[in-house]
Amino acid sequence: MNQSPLTVELGADALAAIEAALTTLELHLGNLPALRPEERKRIIKMGDKSEAFCRQAVVTFAQNPDVMTRNFDVSLFQKQLVSLDTLRPIRVRTTRFYEKLRDAEMQIGSSLMRASLEGYAVLKVAGRGRGLEALRAALSQRFAFRRQPAVEPAPDEVPPVEPPSDGSAAK
Repeated sequence: MNQSPLTVELGADALAAIEAALTTLELHLGNLPALRPEERKRIIKMGDKSEAFCRQAVVTFAQNPDVMTRNFDVSLFQKQLVSLDTLRPIRVRTTRFYEKLRDAEMQIGSSLMRASLEGYAVLKVAGRGRGLEALRAALSQRFAFRRQPAVEPAPDEVPPVEPPSDGSAAK
C-alpha cells in the first residue's frame, strides 16, 4: 500500500472544542459499566435474531402484564429497550471516529517509522567519522536483540546420565 504522509494540524480552538466535547461525553456517559474480560465471555449476547425476539417480547409482555409474574418488571424491560435504542447510534458514530483516529495514528506512525529507518540507514553510512557514533548507537538500541539467559535445570530435574551402551564404561 502506497500512502502519502499524513499530518494533522489542530489549532488551540479546535483542541479546546474537542476536549470540551470529550468532557461532555464523559459527563453524560461516564457512568456506563466496563465489563471485565471474563464477564464479556460469560454474558448472554444479543445478536440480530435475538434482538428481534427481545423487541417482540417487550410488546407481548406490555400487552399482557397479567400473564407475567409479579416480580417481572415490564416497565424496566421497556426502559432497557429504550436505553439500547438511545445508546446504539452514539456507539455507531463514536466507533466511526475511533476507527478513523486509530487508522490516522497507524498511518502517521508508519510514515514516521519509514522515515526513521531511512534516516538511520543513511546515518549508519554517511555519519561515520562525524562524531555521530553515540547517536547512531543510541538509535541502534531499537534493533538490539536480548538473548534469554540459559536456564539450568534444578538439581532434582537433571536427568541421570546413562552409561554408553558399547560397554566402554565397564573398562
